[in-house]
Amino acid sequence: MGIKSNSLLASYFNRFGASGTLDPGPYVGDIAIAHYSDPCISVYRWTSGTGFGTKYSDPSTLPGWGIAVAFSPDKATIAVAHNTSPHVAAYAWSSGFGTKYANPSTLPAGFGCGVAFSPDGEDIAVAHWDSPYITAYPWSSGFGTKYANPSTLPGGVGYEVDFSPDGADLAVVHPNSPYITVYPWSSGFGTKYSDPSTLPPSTAFGVAFSPDGADIAVGHNSSPYISVYPWSSGFGTKYSDPSTLPAGNVNEGGVAFSPDGADIAVTHDTSPYVSVYPWNSGFGTKYSDPSTLPTGKGMGSAFSPDGAAIAVAHLTSPYISVYPWTSGTGFGTKYSDPSTLPAGTGRNIDFTA
Repeated sequence: MGIKSNSLLASYFNRFGASGTLDPGPYVGDIAIAHYSDPCISVYRWTSGTGFGTKYSDPSTLPGWGIAVAFSPDKATIAVAHNTSPHVAAYAWSSGFGTKYANPSTLPAGFGCGVAFSPDGEDIAVAHWDSPYITAYPWSSGFGTKYANPSTLPGGVGYEVDFSPDGADLAVVHPNSPYITVYPWSSGFGTKYSDPSTLPPSTAFGVAFSPDGADIAVGHNSSPYISVYPWSSGFGTKYSDPSTLPAGNVNEGGVAFSPDGADIAVTHDTSPYVSVYPWNSGFGTKYSDPSTLPTGKGMGSAFSPDGAAIAVAHLTSPYISVYPWTSGTGFGTKYSDPSTLPAGTGRNIDFTA
């Protein structure tokens, strides 16, 4: 259909560049951080190039200590994995917290460590402390009846969980060999995939699929601290380690790919607390550290949906540090802290999509 008038032409070029490419302008959305101490979850408006807006009001029903946080793909729900019963809390979200959804009828069996929605938003998975270590539910504006446990359980505490971008696989990391367990997923667990031929060397805390689903990264608590494998309905041969390793143990939520898959971030216990590498079916040379480092042990990390910012949750105040990010260049000058800080140790971060 042609452009019929000058006003329509102006409207077109407001949304698209002269080349016809969509030009959405700066990302404007929300950033959530799960943390220790009430309210245990803090959410702020976020604008690329500007930074933190005002913190949203706390939910009327608070979770326990926040360990992990995830927005649903449609931005209509925010879920928090936490340390006290019911171990997972989900709230309606619309530029602020709505009423907490009813707890699932069968709770996760212990301290919630990780939480993720499937890419279609129809399922939610929780990694947790006690057997069966991973629990998944249908999701439709509330928890459905718990799916049957996988026939082969993960090897101990579920520390983090991630769905593949196509929703066909579900990964969980844990403290005992093989440290990473992946299942086919189709509204329920399939038969566990074979372990990678080269296992991560120790307890794994972080896991992330690349945006194209072609790779899976595992963060763990001994050298080389990060292991990445090709993924195609099963593990390929482990990629070579980066030439400059992360400087310490990787924590829950401590591995993140940029939205375009061109970079991979690792947060860790030891200074500089965050290490980022170019990624192209293998590690490139580590980017220079940010000029202002996070102020303590790096916990979770996340890139903004436009790839223009990288956020790090960390042990000590201000508990969250966010930097401009340019692939190929690296970190910009740290954004100003939010006017109302999270109330305790930052554990995990998510942006609305």
